[in-house]
Amino acid sequence: MPKIFLSIVTLVLVFPSNLFVYGAPTTDPTEVNALKVIRNSLYDPMNKLKNWNKGDPCTTNWTGIYCQMESNDNYLHITEIQLFKMNLSGTLSPQLSSLSHLKILDFMWNNISGPIPKEIGSITSLKLILLNGNQLSSYLPAEIGNLPSLNRLQIDQNQISGPIPTSFMNLTSVKHLHMNNNSLSGQIPAELSKLPRLLHLLVDNNNLSGHLPQEFSEMPSIKILQFDNNNFGGTSIPPSYANISTLLKLSVRNCSLEGSVPDMTQIPQLGFIDLSWNQLTGPLPTHKFSTNITTIDVSHNKLNGTIPDFSGLPNLQLLALEDNFFEGSVPPNIWDNTTYSANKSLVLDFQNNSLTNVPANFDPPANVSVLLSGNPLCSNTTLSTPVGSCQFQSITKASGSEQTSVNCQPCPTDRNYEYNPSSTLTCFCAVPLGIGMRLKSPGISDFRPYKTAFEKDLTGLLNLYVYQLYIENYIWETGPRLNMQLKLFPSNTSIFSVNEIVRVRRMLAGWEITLLDIFGPYELLNFTLGSYANDLPKSSGSGLSTGAIAGIAIGAVAVATAVSILATMFILKRRWRYTTMSKRSSLSRFSIKIDGVRCFTFEEMAKATKNFNESSIVGQGGYGKVYKGVLDDGTVVAVKRAHEESLQGSKEFCTEIELLSRLHHRNLVSLVGYCDELDEQMLVYEFMPNGTLRDHLSVKCKEPLNFNTRLHIALGSSKGILYLHTEANPPIFHRDIKASNILLDSKFVPKVADFGLSRLAPLPDIEGTLPGHVSTVVKGTPGYLDPEYFLTHKLTDKSDVYSLGVVFLELLTGMRPIAHGKNIVREVTLKCQSGNTLEIVDSRMESYPIECIKRFLSLALRCCQDETDLRPSMSEVVRELEVIWRMMPDTYSLTTADSSDVDPNLKMTHSTSSASSVMGNTFLSSNEMSSENTESGLHNVTPR
Repeated sequence: MPKIFLSIVTLVLVFPSNLFVYGAPTTDPTEVNALKVIRNSLYDPMNKLKNWNKGDPCTTNWTGIYCQMESNDNYLHITEIQLFKMNLSGTLSPQLSSLSHLKILDFMWNNISGPIPKEIGSITSLKLILLNGNQLSSYLPAEIGNLPSLNRLQIDQNQISGPIPTSFMNLTSVKHLHMNNNSLSGQIPAELSKLPRLLHLLVDNNNLSGHLPQEFSEMPSIKILQFDNNNFGGTSIPPSYANISTLLKLSVRNCSLEGSVPDMTQIPQLGFIDLSWNQLTGPLPTHKFSTNITTIDVSHNKLNGTIPDFSGLPNLQLLALEDNFFEGSVPPNIWDNTTYSANKSLVLDFQNNSLTNVPANFDPPANVSVLLSGNPLCSNTTLSTPVGSCQFQSITKASGSEQTSVNCQPCPTDRNYEYNPSSTLTCFCAVPLGIGMRLKSPGISDFRPYKTAFEKDLTGLLNLYVYQLYIENYIWETGPRLNMQLKLFPSNTSIFSVNEIVRVRRMLAGWEITLLDIFGPYELLNFTLGSYANDLPKSSGSGLSTGAIAGIAIGAVAVATAVSILATMFILKRRWRYTTMSKRSSLSRFSIKIDGVRCFTFEEMAKATKNFNESSIVGQGGYGKVYKGVLDDGTVVAVKRAHEESLQGSKEFCTEIELLSRLHHRNLVSLVGYCDELDEQMLVYEFMPNGTLRDHLSVKCKEPLNFNTRLHIALGSSKGILYLHTEANPPIFHRDIKASNILLDSKFVPKVADFGLSRLAPLPDIEGTLPGHVSTVVKGTPGYLDPEYFLTHKLTDKSDVYSLGVVFLELLTGMRPIAHGKNIVREVTLKCQSGNTLEIVDSRMESYPIECIKRFLSLALRCCQDETDLRPSMSEVVRELEVIWRMMPDTYSLTTADSSDVDPNLKMTHSTSSASSVMGNTFLSSNEMSSENTESGLHNVTPR
């Protein structure tokens, strides 16, 4: 073999060296494979990615893929994924990490769910992570802090929870952290103050708590701090914020802050300050703000004293002091030396204070509105100067269209032609591009005076003429944020060229422009092509750099010859290596390293379980025994130790651990670690002190569960399984749901466990079609097995629904799935059909609401239908259980369960639904109950 190998190498070496240099470049094969995996994790109902299985990603222009040539390996590498607003759902694949040259990751405004893969923290070339406007959940990966080139992180408008990682302090290139409108919690890390280039920190509308870090005063570049609608209760605004010389905007509305207002009047460029809806006390600073100031809002606090002199502020648009304890006189002449017009106004909101006087000659000019209602002076009829604005006035910030009316002949109808209202060529027909843009944190309260500046700024940045931009309408949204619908018209021609369209979109979507500071950061909401869609290549949105295109080409025959030789060499070499290695042992262990999961030694496990003492055993199954253990740090764990017959191969064991490490849900048991040495395989879980659900349904249980707790367990278990089906990455079919695999913590919060038989759910194929099942050998527990799965070997999400339905029947009856040769599903069905419904209800519950029992039983039987299509989905199961929970009377409380596990909104209203409203078919009717029981809605049972 070595001689053959040497001959082939010699043959290759005699070929001209430029044989490979002039070959047509292709995409790195590793990246091609990664894109296919990424595609399979997405659901594409509009078939936008239909060309992702045709040809080479870079040379055949896969949708949303941009590439560049790297000179060091002659491969094309993927540098951008731009899949903006394509109606995609599914999840983000960890395989993104294989795109090692990626600079822009853009999935904005889709419906993608699940977690942000921690693996993207290894793509050190990333500059933009744009994931806003999806349904992403779980925690922010700390690994994102490993990205040295990251400029912008946009994850706003998702469902991301947990803390902001302190590792973000390492993002030395980041300028924009947009994390608003999520469910982030905990303290804002003071370490973020170390970010040398950070301009905008937007974390409003989260669940953050603790205090505002005083260290932020040390930020060298920060311009916008936006913290609105969080809970920093009992803390104050750090006085050190008055030293942030670069600050343009501070917004801490509705944050439960206390203490005094720091004197920020000496910050040279400060233009917007919103401290409203807090518990601030004391007087306002008496020094004058910067002349850049447009907005001062300290309304709805407990401020007192007199109103300082706010004159000499030519750009002031809003001074809101409403609902405080200010006293004395209304300040005169705030509007001095400022000219107000139709497009420039000032609102002075002094309502609901203790003002007692208006100065002589108090005469606000036109477009200056003074709101004084709710002050003592409004009831003072002896004032020499009449006050006409004591009544509340509705002040509207201009929104909507400014369309002009012109008399022109109709435009052609073969395209979306329009007249450009901004052009001097009034009746010139052209085809515009539609752009939706939102200013996320503007430093103004009224856009009208800044409209011209915005038009000049945006068109200048895009290298367009001002008349090419028409602002169709704009509207203020909660935030405040400014939503704008724009139209761009071609310059003195009827249509844009394709190159011009691509250029403009790339500049906007790639954040290659930065608006003036007064407008703050923007986000692209839509880029509407209209009839231009037919002009662009069918796979538009992709492209190669000029250098890459120049490198495509010459010498295809030579390359084919070279590839053939190399392939032959590779095959022969591989066969020689395989023959040699097959003589060695193939049983070597795999090394597993997974973040957040500990690798324990056998000695640590033996010590934790008192050398696997029999007294430590808390359970036993087909896999092996489960021991209660205590780690060195005092953590109590459950150690699941496989007996010899259950030992898995190393690959299978690794796969199971990797699978478990990805599951993070309150209703799923957490994996703490594992042990894999000395012919031992152990999984280490969080310890569940209340054991299994089966234990508490057993006739031997001394304290039976009440109905409320049983319903609580059913709802929590369902949410855990729904997470497996829809949000786990990748989705999972459990395949062994049963009462003994539902564990209960100290507060009876249910947690689904034992994923030894679980299978990955099918993912959409390349055409976006979702396979309906996984074909597999039948495994599971008798009594819980889906009959259709048993017969066809086709595992579906409805197989888990069936098993869960059996658990619901156990909760209702206390029976086992199979006992004395009788099947629980058949027995309950027969009892209901014969009208003996009450006989099946577990008498140990003693009392329960009849309507809730009826709906719960109906749901359980629907889950246990023989035909898959007749069963509800897991999302329907969760929804119905939430309805039943709302129906529960207030007299029923969670005596043994943790009420915090239940969404508090579910108990805000109670339903008194009749039997006719029961979901699906039911075997229960009102004539089965006695009249007195029906009237009360409760049923009391004397224990048998």
